[in-house]
Amino acid sequence: MKFRYSRQGLSKKEIILQRFFETLPGLTSWTLILGLVALSIWAPLVAAIAVIAFMLAWVLRLFYLTIFLLLSYVRLSIEKDTDWLARIRGMDRFDAYLGETRKACREKDWYKRISHWTHQKDLERLEKSGDIVPQSSEIFHLVVIPVVKESPSVVAANVLSVAQNKAFARQTIITLAVEARAEQSVREGMTRIAGEYRDRFMGFLVVEHPDGLPGEARVKGANASYAARAAAKYFEENKIPFENVIVSCFDADTVVGPDYFACLTYCFMNCPDRHRASFQPIPVFHNNIWEVPGFARVIETGSSFFQLIETTDPERLVTFSSHSMSFKALVDVGYWSTDMISEDSGIFWKSYLYFDGHYQVVPMPTTLSMDIVDAGSWWGTVGSLYKQKRRWAWGVENFPLVMRGFLVNKKISFSDKLQHGFKLFEGQVTWAALPFLLTFVGWLPAISAGNEFSNTVLYYNAGRFTQAIFGLSTIALLGTIIMSLWLLPKKKKRFSFFWTLIHGLEWFLVPFILVFLSAMPALDAQTRLMLNKRMEFWVSDKRKI
Repeated sequence: MKFRYSRQGLSKKEIILQRFFETLPGLTSWTLILGLVALSIWAPLVAAIAVIAFMLAWVLRLFYLTIFLLLSYVRLSIEKDTDWLARIRGMDRFDAYLGETRKACREKDWYKRISHWTHQKDLERLEKSGDIVPQSSEIFHLVVIPVVKESPSVVAANVLSVAQNKAFARQTIITLAVEARAEQSVREGMTRIAGEYRDRFMGFLVVEHPDGLPGEARVKGANASYAARAAAKYFEENKIPFENVIVSCFDADTVVGPDYFACLTYCFMNCPDRHRASFQPIPVFHNNIWEVPGFARVIETGSSFFQLIETTDPERLVTFSSHSMSFKALVDVGYWSTDMISEDSGIFWKSYLYFDGHYQVVPMPTTLSMDIVDAGSWWGTVGSLYKQKRRWAWGVENFPLVMRGFLVNKKISFSDKLQHGFKLFEGQVTWAALPFLLTFVGWLPAISAGNEFSNTVLYYNAGRFTQAIFGLSTIALLGTIIMSLWLLPKKKKRFSFFWTLIHGLEWFLVPFILVFLSAMPALDAQTRLMLNKRMEFWVSDKRKI
């Protein structure tokens, strides 16, 4: 019997395990924070050593992340001008094309040579697998766009960007998943969008999701799953095999480039085990980046950087936000969870457990763009960003389900369970606790110790430790600032040197952001889960100007 990825309908033993694992992340985070405060009062010397250890670990981690951020950025730059359609046409005649790619590369640019070499290795891996490569003409795309309160202008920008992928528009079915509880103006707006864009696609569905269905919470996954089931009937009626369909679940504000679906199709064709894989682009928050306050720009650029770093470790990569997967796999696992807020990461863990660990996330060397939260005012945007990050941090709800699944699944290796479980747990605790430890609690030992601390060897060497740590942090921060200026989209009006400098200096808001708009909402989410205070899905404020 397959593990049911839900906290509903549990036995008494399962409820005990569920509550234990729900409590663990929040309890650990609070123990680290309050424990170090207590140590600072009663054993300041021990606390000072712990603080230095935390600081050193953080800086080394920061340096490590900066290096892999640079590597990921280089890979993205290498594939920036890749002709994905040419590669797809080549793969349609696979045997001859493989022979052509094995010939000496005539490209002069080093990045094109690297791209060619990587492509050749991927084709050879595909050949070795013995997999039959599907023809691109037989591959269809389903795009599910959940809508509850988003304005028609936001959704229309999404649909228009998909339509501009002209090579695959006629093989694409758009499904607007509209909540029945949405305001009438929103529902009428979706109908207008369907009428305006229907002729550009193979199919266009507007599916209204009834409110209050049994076993469902008011979450995005319930809406998306209901729409996907309606699309499944469409494919059955049109005799389109599920294994020939790639489903993409896009946030309403998602905007893709004109070659996005070519890249996605290539990644799908090039994946030997494509029906046990999700495909993850790099989300960037560029749609309205020059219209929001600087702190919002910094925090969402940081979110983009985090996703860039994650793509360097495909074996541990988890789906986030807008993502794609085989429709057959989605149907096999029972669609997205209908009682969880974090349906994006949840579908990976649900699939990973269903397929006994034989499931992967393939990083796509392309981006898609979304809106930064914008509530129309400085303080309103702060509040909205806090709620958004708390919703993201509510991904901690996956931890108890994954751990219970690991305990009952004997086919997943212990090492895989250990690595995945530790990363999931450590990532959540670090997110919530470490910024507090470094920003506030770290000063307490020196303040409370008095003469006891000032007479130690550690006191006299503390300056050297701090100077070295600060120097390493500065180097990492400067690298981040430079890459942020590279990654940001061009502004319609050219920057003066002054404004370029200002945008670079915005990164010195990082200490404030890490504590109040990252760690605090994460600790909030973990505490709510620990106290069994469930969250409802909250839709971010997004505006089209």
